[in-house]
Amino acid sequence: MPRNIEIKAHAPNFVDIKTRAEALSDTPCEIITQEDTFFPTPQGRLKLRIHGSGSAELIYYSRTDTTGPKRSDYFFYPTGDPDSLRKVLALAYGVRGTVRKRRFVYHIGQSRIHLDEVENLGNFVEIEVIMHPGQTDAQGQATSQELMQKLGIQPADLLDRAYMDLIELAT
Repeated sequence: MPRNIEIKAHAPNFVDIKTRAEALSDTPCEIITQEDTFFPTPQGRLKLRIHGSGSAELIYYSRTDTTGPKRSDYFFYPTGDPDSLRKVLALAYGVRGTVRKRRFVYHIGQSRIHLDEVENLGNFVEIEVIMHPGQTDAQGQATSQELMQKLGIQPADLLDRAYMDLIELAT
């Protein structure tokens, strides 16, 4: 199963982090919209992600709810008919909730930086270090911590939860 090391944090200095990410990025910024519908699961998280372009994938992932760089194991299943898939999953399992966001994506080596404007939540930053075969979690964590420093992400801003969890806490 593919894996990455990731962090999620509040981004009170969104513009500053964006400027730093642009300076570090290997490619121009990509701006995308995403709608993630979450479904209840006995373990991990399951979401149907629909991009503004119309492409979609079902994503299962598992990670601990801790602050700081953590491992996430995930699996993607692309779908050409997200509306029907959402209906089937909703009928079978119910819907936990939906997260809508505009995402600014930057690529830095084997890492992706996401600056997210999340509807009804605010601004956030994610770092995902895509792990290569043979790399240790410790190597990915070191890369993540180095990027945190370069982007000016403070330890106090780190989150231990997914956006869906934060939305549930807010309601």
